[in-house]
Amino acid sequence: MASCDHLRASASSSPAPRTPEGCEECLRDGTRWVHLRLCVDCGHVGCCDSSQMRHAAAHSRESAHPVAASHEPGETWRWCYLDEAMST
Repeated sequence: MASCDHLRASASSSPAPRTPEGCEECLRDGTRWVHLRLCVDCGHVGCCDSSQMRHAAAHSRESAHPVAASHEPGETWRWCYLDEAMST
């Protein structure tokens, strides 16, 4: 069971990635990412907090979209930026 209301509400949401090939902003700016996160509200693909630019977290703050899913092969977890909670 998800540990916050945002994660519970987003449990069945799985939008198509807007840029399946990588982080939207890194691709635009020519920067590099470590891992990718998918916004479950709009399909934005951003780089993780281990990446220098942290585009997924910035997207969450700017858009008020709280939940991102891992966009890495074989990973199914989600993270709520507002509540700092994870679901698997």
